[in-house]
Amino acid sequence: MLNRLKNFGPGVIVTAAFIGPGTITACTLAGAQYGYVLLWALVFATAATIILQEMSARVGIVTQKGLGEVINQSLHDSFWKWPLFALIIIAICIGNAAYEAGNLVGAALGIEAITNSNEWIFRGSIIALTAIGAAILMQGTYRQIERILIALVCIMALAFIVTFVLVKPDLTQLFKGLVSPSIPEGSLLTVIALIGTTVVPYNLFLHASTAKSHWSKPEDIPKARSDTIISIGLGGLIAILVTSTAAASIFTLGLSVNNAIDMAVIFEPTFGSLSKYLLGIGLFSAGLSSVITAPLATGYVISEILQLKGDVNSKSFRLITIGIIVIGAALSMADVKPIQIIILAQFANGLLLPIIAVFLLYAMNNRQLLGRYANTKWSNFLGFSVLIFTAFLGVRLIAKSLGLY
Repeated sequence: MLNRLKNFGPGVIVTAAFIGPGTITACTLAGAQYGYVLLWALVFATAATIILQEMSARVGIVTQKGLGEVINQSLHDSFWKWPLFALIIIAICIGNAAYEAGNLVGAALGIEAITNSNEWIFRGSIIALTAIGAAILMQGTYRQIERILIALVCIMALAFIVTFVLVKPDLTQLFKGLVSPSIPEGSLLTVIALIGTTVVPYNLFLHASTAKSHWSKPEDIPKARSDTIISIGLGGLIAILVTSTAAASIFTLGLSVNNAIDMAVIFEPTFGSLSKYLLGIGLFSAGLSSVITAPLATGYVISEILQLKGDVNSKSFRLITIGIIVIGAALSMADVKPIQIIILAQFANGLLLPIIAVFLLYAMNNRQLLGRYANTKWSNFLGFSVLIFTAFLGVRLIAKSLGLY
C-alpha cells in the first residue's frame, strides 16, 4: 500500500492546481444558477484533462524535458515560435497573478468562514498565507512540496465529500445532469468557464515538468497513468460534489450567491454549523494548495520557454515564483476584486487550450522524439476529439459575442 502511495504525486499536483477558489466559485455559481444541468460539462472536462495530462506526463517521462523545452525543440526556427511563446507567457503570467490573488483571498475567506473574523484578521490571513506560500516555494524541495499538496488535496476532498452528504442532493437529477449534455440559454460562458477552470493550459507544462522530476524511465509510464487517472478523477469528483451541493441547496431554495462563502452562510441555519466549517476548511485547503501551484507552474513555463538553467531550487525559478506570489498578494490587499479577473482568465484558458493542445498533439506524434511511446491512433482520436470540441465551444462563444449566432 505504501509503495502504491509513493507512485502518486504529479497528478495530485495538477489536481491541487485546478481545484482552487476559482474552480470552487465557478462550480458554486453553476450549481446555484442552473442546478444539476451542467454537470456533464465537468464530466467532459475531467475526461479531457485526463487525456491531455496523460500525454503531457508521457512527454516529460520519456524525454526528461518539460513541455516548453519540447515545443521549443520542435519549432526550431519557425516564424510562429516567438509569437506563440509571447502569447503563452503573457496569458500565463497575467492569468496566474490573477489566480494567485483569488487563491489568497479564497484561502482567507475559508478562515473567515470558520472564525467569523473581521477585516483586519482577514488581511492578516492574506499576509500569513503569502508568507507560508513563499516559504514553501523558497525552502522546500520538490518532494516536500509534493507531499504538502497531497495532504491538502486529501483534506479538501474529505471536507467537500462530507458537505455533499449533509446536503442530501437529488441523486436522480444528479445522474441525469451527468449523462445528458445541454446548454441552457445564457449558460455558454459558464460551460466554457467550467471547462477552462478544469482543463488548464499551464497544467500541461506543470505535469510534464513534475513527471520528469518524479519518474526517470519510460517503464514508469503505467504508474504515471494510474496517478493521472486517479488524482484528476478525484479532482473532477470534488468539482461535481461542489456543483451538486450548490444545486441541492441554493438552486432548490431559489436563493442567490456570489461565491462559496455565501453558500456557507446559507448552509448554517439549514444544515447546521458543521457544514459551514467543512466548506471553510475545503475552501482554505483549495486556496492554499493553489497558492503554491500557480507560481510553481509559472516558474516551469517561463524557465522552459526562455531556456533558463536550473531546477525548482534555482535562483531564477524562485524569483519567478515569488514574483507571482507578491503580485497576487498586492492585488488581494489593494481591494481589487479578483473574481471577475479569475472568471475572465478561466474564459481565456478555454480559448487558449486548443492552441496548446495542437502543439502537444504535434509533439506526441513525433516518433523521433518519443519513439514507440508516441501516440497511438486511439490516443490521437481522443486527443483530437477534445481539441475539436473545445475549439467548437470557443468559436461558438465568439460568434455569439459578435451577434452571428
